[in-house]
Amino acid sequence: MGPARRLLPPSSSLPAIRSLNDQPESFILSALSDLYSLYCPLPTSLAFQTNSAPKDPPVAADSGYASDNDEDTGECEQGFELRDDPYERAFAERWLTSFLGRVEELTCFESEDSQQYAIDKASCVLASFFCEEGEENIEDTEITRDYRFTLNLGSGGVKEHGENTKSETITVQLTDGLAGRDNTDHTDVGLQSWGAAFIFTELMCAAPACLNITKDALGSAPRIIELGAGTGLVGIALGKILPPLGVPTSTIIATDFHPTVLANLEANIIKNFAAQRDSPSPSIRVARLDWQTPDLSSPLDKQADVLVATDVIYDPEHAVWLRDCAARMLKPGGIFWLMLTVRTTGKFEGISNTVRASFNGHDGLRNPQGCVLTILDEKRFARPSGIGRGDESEYRLFRIGWAS
Repeated sequence: MGPARRLLPPSSSLPAIRSLNDQPESFILSALSDLYSLYCPLPTSLAFQTNSAPKDPPVAADSGYASDNDEDTGECEQGFELRDDPYERAFAERWLTSFLGRVEELTCFESEDSQQYAIDKASCVLASFFCEEGEENIEDTEITRDYRFTLNLGSGGVKEHGENTKSETITVQLTDGLAGRDNTDHTDVGLQSWGAAFIFTELMCAAPACLNITKDALGSAPRIIELGAGTGLVGIALGKILPPLGVPTSTIIATDFHPTVLANLEANIIKNFAAQRDSPSPSIRVARLDWQTPDLSSPLDKQADVLVATDVIYDPEHAVWLRDCAARMLKPGGIFWLMLTVRTTGKFEGISNTVRASFNGHDGLRNPQGCVLTILDEKRFARPSGIGRGDESEYRLFRIGWAS
């Protein structure tokens, strides 16, 4: 065994984000492994595991601060010092955040397995920064954030005490979990909040009339169902903006499929509305829904005035399942708002094309009036800086309704 290498700070050893494509895959994987060793010194029984590691991982290059000697006391002390250094920790956090934002665009990985392995490793280290002190299993990490949106009330807005106002700040507190713990199960993506949900919520608050979110369009007691609600951002935001818009008694049902996602979704809803028991608020509930074989018993036994879904298509058959499920749940005259994320690289490349093919106005279930769900209108939104992941090129908002 050779002499131990001196640990180097992340700020002086990590490659520049802009030069990642100039680095060999082995160097990047080694750098991520070193970050993991530095910031996630778990017991052996809790060591990092992933189903997506390459079958034949590349030989790791020396990135500059990994140790060959676990028994070197001086190096251990140095590791403790680096781990506790707030500047180095902040640098590593920024680097990992930038890496995850661009990883889908990188061409330096030799296979999708290697790329996914890098994503898992980076996500694991980044999540560890948000663990409580003494928390051992970073796979159970949850991150709680407050998101604020400015609701445009126009000239008809009414606040709680009756005064007229033109805007109001809406705060949504969400707990995001660490999705992708099981790399064979894509249905837990709802543990995280995705770019399309933020874009839709921003639009919903900035221009509610553009989405027919007004008292005149919805009536006094609309029924709104969110499909693939995930962390609940859109549904919770709806519950907060409808009373100021003059719609105090709506029914909102947030649906998803994965049991862990549903548990987190319900906790987020309780967290956001527990303090509003004495003020006007909608009825907002959680329900399990499998699009392929939907169980439309209570509370899903009544059709909706509005359906909403954001970034819910991750497999070629999802669009067909979604179309046929929506056809059973949407009232005649109702509207289905579907915001789609367009990904032009990675394993979800081209999946977005299945939506237009499925909602083509000819295929699918027909309602008693002989109408079929079809795309009535489409708008495109560029991905703003700082929103979404690197593989998200744009967002498309479809207004879907009944047509003969």
